[in-house]
Amino acid sequence: MSSSTDLQMTFWEHLEELRGRILKALVAFAVGGGVAWFFREQVLIWLTTPFIQAWAQSITDQKPALHFASPPALFIAYLRLSLIAGFVFALPVIFYQIWAFVAPGLYARERRFAIPFVVSSTLLFLGGGYFGWRVAFPVAFKYLLDFSGSLTTGSVTLAIEPTVMIGDYLDFISRMLIAFGAVFELPVLVFFLTIAGIIDHTHLIKFARYFVVLSFFVSAIITPPDIMSQFLLAIPLCLLYVLSIGIAWLLSRRKKAEQPAT
Repeated sequence: MSSSTDLQMTFWEHLEELRGRILKALVAFAVGGGVAWFFREQVLIWLTTPFIQAWAQSITDQKPALHFASPPALFIAYLRLSLIAGFVFALPVIFYQIWAFVAPGLYARERRFAIPFVVSSTLLFLGGGYFGWRVAFPVAFKYLLDFSGSLTTGSVTLAIEPTVMIGDYLDFISRMLIAFGAVFELPVLVFFLTIAGIIDHTHLIKFARYFVVLSFFVSAIITPPDIMSQFLLAIPLCLLYVLSIGIAWLLSRRKKAEQPAT
């Protein structure tokens, strides 16, 4: 169990420890952002790949382009891009600081999950972002860009052409990446709630039918307004929920095995 020193920590000592953890996470974030600045062009190309591919399929007579409205707009966009990439680079440190802050309240046998927690949380977040970038974003951009083209009514022809600003694009893609990464953290959330004794696998099984509806509702909010993008997020969410049930079952089984026989 937690040591007596951990139990005797005052509120202000916990607050001081939290401040130290946040500072370490911010330092990692700043270092990651500094490194990302030197690779900003490569990061931008990577982030725009789904957009470029969708543009080539929907608008064949123009080259894909992002625009900026004022001289400092591109600099600000690159700065924002570096901050986003810096957050991703700092994820292992951020997750470790989260674990280190809550670890004193755990049993000694549960503290050894530090490395698995950091690794799994980072990989799940990156996996969610990569899934969105590789699978969902091309479909979403293709759907949205297909609305462009020429409208003809009688003798009147109107050209509708996209003018995508780089700041708007980065804002959209960053929100989508963070959303996909966050929802893929579901197994980690279930792990914490299970070891805290708040839920077990039976609760998850009973809630399964409601989670399917909830997953499609969340997907409809996060993704662009096309049914395919919603399915591309909702289906992996349901699969992760099944995985979470398995994790909760294993943890519950282990707890029962460790309880002394009565």
